[in-house]
Amino acid sequence: MNHPSELFGSMVFSDVVMQERLPKKTLQALRASIEHGERLNPKVAAVVANAMKEWALEKGATHFTHWFQPMTGITAEKHDSFITPLGNGVGIMEFSSKELTQGEPDASSFPSGGLRSTFEARGYTAWDPTSYAFVRDGILYIPTAFCSYGGEALDKKTPLLRSMEALDKQAMRVLRLFGNKEAQTVRSTAGPEQEYFLIDQKLYKKRKDLIYTGRTLFGARPPKGQELEDHYFGTINARVTAFMKELNEELWKLGVPARTEHNEVAPSQHELAPVFSTVNIAADQNQLTMEMMRRIAEKHGMVCLLHEKPFAGVNGSGKHNNWSIATDTGENLLDPGDTPFENARFLTFLCAVIKAVDDYQDLLRISTASAGNDHRLGASEAPPAIISIYLGDELTNILEALKNETTYTGGEKEQFQVGVHSLPSFPKDSTDRNRTSPFAFTGNKFEFRMVGSSASISEANIVLNTIVAESLRQFADRLENAEDFNADLQCLIRDEIRAHDRILFNGNGYGSEWEYEAEKRGLLNMKSTPDCLPHMLDEKNIKLFETHKVLSETEVRARCEIKLENYCKVLNIEGLTMVDMVMKDIIPSVNHYIRTLAESASAKKQMMAVSPFETEVAQKLSNLIANTYEISKKLDEALIAAKADEETEKQAMNYRNIVFPLMNELRITVDEMETLTDESYWPYPSYGKMLFNIQ
Repeated sequence: MNHPSELFGSMVFSDVVMQERLPKKTLQALRASIEHGERLNPKVAAVVANAMKEWALEKGATHFTHWFQPMTGITAEKHDSFITPLGNGVGIMEFSSKELTQGEPDASSFPSGGLRSTFEARGYTAWDPTSYAFVRDGILYIPTAFCSYGGEALDKKTPLLRSMEALDKQAMRVLRLFGNKEAQTVRSTAGPEQEYFLIDQKLYKKRKDLIYTGRTLFGARPPKGQELEDHYFGTINARVTAFMKELNEELWKLGVPARTEHNEVAPSQHELAPVFSTVNIAADQNQLTMEMMRRIAEKHGMVCLLHEKPFAGVNGSGKHNNWSIATDTGENLLDPGDTPFENARFLTFLCAVIKAVDDYQDLLRISTASAGNDHRLGASEAPPAIISIYLGDELTNILEALKNETTYTGGEKEQFQVGVHSLPSFPKDSTDRNRTSPFAFTGNKFEFRMVGSSASISEANIVLNTIVAESLRQFADRLENAEDFNADLQCLIRDEIRAHDRILFNGNGYGSEWEYEAEKRGLLNMKSTPDCLPHMLDEKNIKLFETHKVLSETEVRARCEIKLENYCKVLNIEGLTMVDMVMKDIIPSVNHYIRTLAESASAKKQMMAVSPFETEVAQKLSNLIANTYEISKKLDEALIAAKADEETEKQAMNYRNIVFPLMNELRITVDEMETLTDESYWPYPSYGKMLFNIQ
């Protein structure tokens, strides 16, 4: 094996590779396009395309693809060969500037939320030069955005790039007010911690629910779950270690800075965490990470489950989105710093985030909404559906002192004058972490813990970038007209803390008392996807996206429709799968076991023996079968009725209010049957086998 440092980025058309292969002027023009959004000259693009092709051919590539992120939640690609026939059986390897910068996949077959009709098939992919191209499996992958013929965004990359521009514009306005003339851009960064489960492939193939839906729709709890907490940070067994080793090597080749790996709390659950990257690159790399996890797990005879709640009764999986903002000169704007200048700037950006999260709680919740994540939120180390910010006691006390214009007693006893006196120095890890908080400050970044494990991080970061850009816009509008900058800044920070301190909460987010307290504070508690998604169309939210040119009203409405449709489709598939499993497998299998019990009881009776076990269990199972059958019929009817309303929003409410309760009722009955049925008769592998079988 090559040394890890030699592996890293070896299959990436990186800045180092470009320095070696591109003329100096071409590289300068490309960097200008990357750093400042300048349009790339076709002649420059042609030089880049040729160099990229030659490099890719050396890496064994025969095809290229525009790699994009449609609204399906996964990536998409169409492969084209480099070979161009010249006639007489002769061909050459070509790759033009147009093939690099623009592609044309069919746009009618991807979710569009009504933006495209079936007969309107034309769509375009456009190269994102800020994210490096790479070679994998003999294919040159070119990260791209995806839009319709009319220019509407049909993907998750386009609005993410727009939101980054919006944040850059407003953050630079504020930085200039602090006298910073060196920085040219501000970028949001992300480091998504990816949680996942690994189970044996042979067992997976015996579970219809896992195959069709990604989660277990039935499953009685095993005698042991995660009660002993012995899996967390425990010794990684050889089979999983081999998987992780190959995963790391393949990700390193693709320039993904996978760094930390460990066993998570639930049995068979694990986590992989990367080093921070600019947010659009982090989004691309996380999509790659999920793809590689699935692919490499198969090679090791396992299946990687990325569903938010594949197993009931143990922890679900999230994707903790560690978000921050930094300048191109390397300054983290959420780092408290050591000087009065840095302290004042930190407090300004901190207050911008606090204001943003409070003003747009609904959008943050919506950005993580899905049928899968609805199962996860609210327990087992997942945050509740109520949005709040955890700052820790020390920083909270500092803000309290500023708000009340009182003396802060945590450090030297002095009254704050922002921009004049220094914020008392405190270590980045001055307080404990809070696993129940959806949005926690962790020293120089915020950890948004609500994002689901199967989700693209793009949606959460689109919202974070845009809402913070809006706060900074309002701050800049006020401060640019200030007669006394320091005095007005002091007033602004105090006013914002007073206006938005309801969103700050350092306590236990799982407690029922927090729900009561949050309601008193006027915080939103939208527990399900159908509860929160309609708020995406609230006037203030549409205005926000239009003001910062991230999404048009048409695009916002389309995305809301897509997410609602997806919720309905997921619940429909899950409901149909449950009925199929019950009618074709579970009831016949349990009936077979009841027959065996009856035969055993009859044999004992002939021998004048008492058989309470056989008769009692057989009677219980017979009653449960009857209940199961009746609930299955109701569920089948409810699935048909749920589609009766033409409006997608009403359909979603039907699935939540009628279908979902029946699914839960059916599960309870079936799981009870499993506990009474001989394992050899039960048609599916048990939780115990799946969670404790990776050796």
